[in-house]
Amino acid sequence: MQIKMQPMGPYQTNCYIVSVDAKDFIIDPGVGATAWVLQNVKNPVAILNTHGHFDHVWSNAQLQKELHIPLYTPKGDVMLLRASDWMPDLPPSTPDVEVDGDAEFDFEGVKVKFRHFPGHCPGCSTIEIGDAMFSGDFIFERSIGRIDFPYSSPDAMRESLRKFKNLNYDKIIYPGHGGKTTIKEEQKYTDYWINNL
Repeated sequence: MQIKMQPMGPYQTNCYIVSVDAKDFIIDPGVGATAWVLQNVKNPVAILNTHGHFDHVWSNAQLQKELHIPLYTPKGDVMLLRASDWMPDLPPSTPDVEVDGDAEFDFEGVKVKFRHFPGHCPGCSTIEIGDAMFSGDFIFERSIGRIDFPYSSPDAMRESLRKFKNLNYDKIIYPGHGGKTTIKEEQKYTDYWINNL
């Protein structure tokens, strides 16, 4: 598996291209991601969103049009993919697949697992491919996603952190902002966040 990463836009949102068995998966194409993605994919098969916030989905529609591949978005965040008072200039996109909760997809032998961790927003999810977990804005290195946005929920975040704490395996975490970490490393801090939200 090969992972390419490029921070995009004013919030330096990490866009990833994950290549497995000659298949390229595009994760969270944010502001200005299209040119970089087009330069770095050979056989794109899907666009995957960890959640629906604008800085992670800005280039969804353009890449759908350019590459003719399906878009997978967590069901709870589909309403965030269209322009709103919060983000009036957002180019609207429509997922081909609305991912409902925890769900696994098989792309000709490549398994992609969405794991639902709401709190930062209703659909917030991680995406697991091989030994990697792409955590969007749920978990960062020694931090978690903000819970003061529209549609955020501190209670849902606490439940998600409890669910995350109980994962009984380790993977490298590639977050939506900043550098990578691991599941086991971030599980050390879940009690702190649960008790201090």
